[in-house]
Amino acid sequence: MVNAWTLPRALYPFEGKVLDRNGLRYHYLDEGQGEPVLMLHGNPTWSFYYRELVRALSPSYRVIVPDHIGMGLSDKPGDDRYGYRLQDRVDDVAALVDSLALPHPLTLVLHDWGGMIGMALASLDPARIARIVLLNTAAFRLPTTMRLPWALRAIRRGPLGPVSVLGFNAFSRAAAWVGCKRQRMPRALRDVYCGPYDSPAHRLATLRFVQDIPVSASDPSYALVSRVERSLPSFAGKPVLICWGCRDFVFTPEVLSVWERHWPHATVHRFEDCGHYVLEDAPVEICAAVREFLRAHPLEAPR
Repeated sequence: MVNAWTLPRALYPFEGKVLDRNGLRYHYLDEGQGEPVLMLHGNPTWSFYYRELVRALSPSYRVIVPDHIGMGLSDKPGDDRYGYRLQDRVDDVAALVDSLALPHPLTLVLHDWGGMIGMALASLDPARIARIVLLNTAAFRLPTTMRLPWALRAIRRGPLGPVSVLGFNAFSRAAAWVGCKRQRMPRALRDVYCGPYDSPAHRLATLRFVQDIPVSASDPSYALVSRVERSLPSFAGKPVLICWGCRDFVFTPEVLSVWERHWPHATVHRFEDCGHYVLEDAPVEICAAVREFLRAHPLEAPR
């Protein structure tokens, strides 16, 4: 796939691979050797979000980072070729993991919608999951005390959603503008985050992700999200690390408190001055915390 934007190799020096998914190119990184660490991004980010963590872990681990269909360096099909539902995302990641025939159980690193995708995958076979790292994400229904932010509600149902997101790349640009709180993301980085969405046709996934947020039982992905939520006690014995940007207006500290109720054993690092793009705000601290977490919870040798 050729984009109209230029990817700066100094920031993203990786040679990706491609899995064929029903004729669509599913791009992913596969860096390093050893225990596999699967990193799943959300909306509207892509594998670029994990670049510093890939660099930090790939000398000791095998790091696998897909770009969801319609995002990053993967193909960006129309609705006639791809479903753009949560289940489609889970199926894609499951196909990738199966294709790699990994000898070890997986460590998951999950951000934003990557949490729902990753935990939906994990719920299919909890024994395949060794450790879990969460970065401002959820894998459960919206708490009853919270309401979806007005901007997301407008995109989901309002007539201006398609115009703003498809016509002006508003979702990707706004997320890059407000995602960092410790310091504003530089313009050059914002351009890289938004680069894959360089035309209205290439922005469809950023719209469909928001439209697929399950708020009520009538939403198509609500049943799957409910099933994933019911599965969370299955992971109570797994090592969990949570790194949370507390100035996230979507995944607020109230969402973190839900995780803490489900998994009180989790190790939690709160970054009070960081936002939704917490790994962009605090890369040094989070990379160090993840490395220490993995060393503190080694895997058993494969049989």
